[in-house]
Amino acid sequence: MKAKKKCCKSTPRCKTCPVVLKRLADAGFAERESKRRFVFPAKVPKKARAKARAS
Repeated sequence: MKAKKKCCKSTPRCKTCPVVLKRLADAGFAERESKRRFVFPAKVPKKARAKARAS
């Protein structure tokens, strides 16, 4: 998944927001390929995604 260039800081954050993807990577649900590209080896649980999207 490719992250957006800039975070819009809306509530809740977008699914492609760079902040959300970094939080998922830090939690171990995603792996970073490059600066803006992330890979998900398995399906991300809804609770983990909701926690990452919360501002």
